Amino acid sequence: MTHSEALITVDNLTMAYGDFVLQKELSFTIRKGSIFTIMGESGCGKSTLLRHLTGLKRPAAGDIMYNGINFWKQPLKKRVQLMQKSGVLYQSGALWSSMTIGENVALPLQQFTDLTEDLIREIVEIKLALVGLKGFSSYLPSAISGGMKKRAGLARAIALDPEIVFFDEPSAGLDPISSKMLDDLILELRDSLGATIVIVTHELASIFALADDSIFLDTETRTMLATGNPRILAKNSDSSKVRQFLSRSTSVRD
Repeated sequence: MTHSEALITVDNLTMAYGDFVLQKELSFTIRKGSIFTIMGESGCGKSTLLRHLTGLKRPAAGDIMYNGINFWKQPLKKRVQLMQKSGVLYQSGALWSSMTIGENVALPLQQFTDLTEDLIREIVEIKLALVGLKGFSSYLPSAISGGMKKRAGLARAIALDPEIVFFDEPSAGLDPISSKMLDDLILELRDSLGATIVIVTHELASIFALADDSIFLDTETRTMLATGNPRILAKNSDSSKVRQFLSRSTSVRD
């Protein structure tokens, strides 16, 4: 699959907490239909970058463009509208424990659309079926496994048919088989929905199985060391640190 049109463009981004600069001079492009991974060692700012991209944290400097629109220069109402075109799967799934799986998935549809309850229930069943949870709409989160919670969270993330889906360490806490199943599901959803995928992860198997583009954040220099296809970076990156990070294991999925 080729990707030419930019969906998100980040230009000279600085991320900071007060006077502490976490990362600086970040410039990269996320193209429509791609699977883009945010890589780096623990504490480098991967999840913080995701917060900037999802509109949860304002940059200390620099710009984030969505389809050519400068996100942080828009009024709040416009920023909310732009974010409604995206979905987020958090590490834990972030399901409301007092609500059923179906009610969790229905929530964004109830909040952001004028659809009837009957149509919402129908969409909920479709989304649950897409992630392999057909028949589980009446279950509480406490009654299902960790991997199923991740899939339920994903069903909610795609409830509004977003053009981009963000994942924060989707394989965290999962066994290798469940992690592989989630990777396969992400690929299926990208292909069936045409969505752009952005993933924060340090799991090499997932990086090589999923990503066709990436960025590597460095804790020492507090900036990006590389961007590009991780399979190519693993062999040809100018940075030895990037090559070392991507060669921790010889297990690369086809």
